Amino acid sequence: MIGWPELLVLFALVGSALMAGTFFIFSTTVMQSLAKLAPAEGIRAMQSINRVIINPWFLGPFMGTALLSLGIGILAFIGWETIGSHWFLSAACLYMFGTFFYTVVQNVPLNDQLEAVDPEQAEEFWQSYLHRWTRYNHHRTIASILAVVLYAIGLMQG
Repeated sequence: MIGWPELLVLFALVGSALMAGTFFIFSTTVMQSLAKLAPAEGIRAMQSINRVIINPWFLGPFMGTALLSLGIGILAFIGWETIGSHWFLSAACLYMFGTFFYTVVQNVPLNDQLEAVDPEQAEEFWQSYLHRWTRYNHHRTIASILAVVLYAIGLMQG
């Protein structure tokens, strides 16, 4: 029988998987496509993406998984008596720090800088942005994938 803590883990696993898929598509497709556009076109497209992505369909899983991971991490840290709790703690930390926190301190400030530029005057910034943003995105993709794996291992242990 699955208890409520394991149900929280299952939801965190699904949320982590959704984020991993979203970030993976950006790294493998979206950013490469934008890089092929003229700089002003790429900048305008990314500015639009950055505005549109602030919606419940993205923020729900992104922030909801962070909240779930925080709760799971706290439960696992304070002595959740289950065989998989150390896996859950590791997964929660990976999502919280490698995905959520990393996004807040790396990708979001870069997006804010992009929003402030004039697309017609920012070719040099755009090249730097593409490189840095994509590198940061690879990091959060990997962190989300690893969180999924660790949540799954923890659930399989129980």
